[in-house]
Amino acid sequence: MRALLVEDDEMIGRSLRQALEGAGWSVDWVRDGPLAQSALDDGDYTCVLLDLGLPGRDGTEVLRRARESGDATPVLVLTARGDIEDRIHVLDLGADDYLLKPFAFRELLARMRAIVRRRDGAAHSLIGIGALQLDLTTREVLQNGVREMLTAREFALLHALLERPGAILSREQLENRIYGWGEEVTSNAVDVLIHGMRRKIGPDAIRNVRGLGWRVAVPA
Repeated sequence: MRALLVEDDEMIGRSLRQALEGAGWSVDWVRDGPLAQSALDDGDYTCVLLDLGLPGRDGTEVLRRARESGDATPVLVLTARGDIEDRIHVLDLGADDYLLKPFAFRELLARMRAIVRRRDGAAHSLIGIGALQLDLTTREVLQNGVREMLTAREFALLHALLERPGAILSREQLENRIYGWGEEVTSNAVDVLIHGMRRKIGPDAIRNVRGLGWRVAVPA
């Protein structure tokens, strides 16, 4: 899964990126409002962690412009602003949740999972189709009730496919969900991941559409 981290504080940003990557997220980190807006315009993110006090453009303005443009990416606001009016304002602008600094990293992960579940229309930690389910909490895949642990990138790939069952995702779309900015991507990275996934969930669960990309098979 790919997150956009918008945080101008060097120490907080570096620590959060390291912790999130350790938890299996691919993270793009930007440090001001205009860069955040550009990243949202160009990227395909599972969720956004948005600080409010940003140079160049305030986080509330970034959020407002994103929602006005139709961007529905889940946004979790991270800020030291504790005033109730500030919280009401960002929620009314379209933020999905609000977390005051300082916070426990475990709570941050739990809130990220929650807003992603809501975006996927799921009230619990499982998303999927038919016998193929993905557990967002444990990063395991369930096929006919049998659980298999996934690597971080396998999890990100399958999550991207299960967000839109039956839709074809191109190689570039999958790479964008698996890798962050500046990460070297080998030409066959997606093929290797899908090959490993098929050993865990069966050869027919992820299907290639020649010349277009891959999709999750939809039961008839």
